[in-house]
Amino acid sequence: MNLDLRGIIPPMITPLTAEGDLDEKGLKNLIEHLIAGGVHGIFLLGTNGEAPSLTYATRMQLITKACEYIDKRVPVLVGITDTNFQASIDMTAHSKASGADAVVVAPPYYFPISENEMIDYLECLVPKLSLPFVLYNMPSCTKMHMSITVVRKAKELGALGIKDSSGDLEYLYTLIDTFQDSPDFAIIAGTESFLSKTMLRGGHGAVAGGANFFPNLFVDLYHASVRGENAVIEQLNKKVNYIYDTIYSVGKYESRITKGTKCALSVMNICEDHMAMPLRKLNDEERARIKDYVDRLKGELVTPGT
Repeated sequence: MNLDLRGIIPPMITPLTAEGDLDEKGLKNLIEHLIAGGVHGIFLLGTNGEAPSLTYATRMQLITKACEYIDKRVPVLVGITDTNFQASIDMTAHSKASGADAVVVAPPYYFPISENEMIDYLECLVPKLSLPFVLYNMPSCTKMHMSITVVRKAKELGALGIKDSSGDLEYLYTLIDTFQDSPDFAIIAGTESFLSKTMLRGGHGAVAGGANFFPNLFVDLYHASVRGENAVIEQLNKKVNYIYDTIYSVGKYESRITKGTKCALSVMNICEDHMAMPLRKLNDEERARIKDYVDRLKGELVTPGT
């Protein structure tokens, strides 16, 4: 499939109601916000999308409605990783029927698996997928940091690229260098602070969580990085770092990035910040801090030189 994976592809949060159902109005608002911000694709049911905490019915409803609202304006990628093999295949079939463009495959979570087991898993899974796939390296959630050997095998099986969320810049550089002679194999940073470094090294873009609430910031940084505009890159990276120091640092939670992202969208009146169990939204004091950080950053988001 000729799917050009590059640019900013937000790992979209899943808007929910207080009862835990899909918030269709919030979903539509969020999608319009992302597309108006210039994103190059949308990734559903990733970590920020709280995929493992959602019922299968909610996941399928999200895919159906998101594809309907996006209406082919940008490519749609869907996370299908599951502890159950058949569930991943079924979710792929539903994604295809809904109009998605590709699926995203990480190692099945819970059980630690070996490199050989991951290769065997891919060899069994890929022939049964009805859509192209992208590999997803997320060792903090899956217990496996995929080796270059595994990535090579995935590429041989037809992978369109890899999203690396290991947080290991040297590993990301190794991926870029290893596959530099395969420009159609996309190397996408999952750590958004690595965006400019990824592009300047020869990578393809980022799955940037902050693009949920400030898509323009990351789109502008991507384009500045493509053009090699160092002064602009430096200024925009300061704003990205500000997000890490503020919105992503509220509360003593391992899930504070997802919580902060949803809360930022809520204070911007795009969607509510209800979360699926076991996660819970930030409290009133934390929310007030997020609002202050968002307001401060909104006042500074005038990109120089663009």
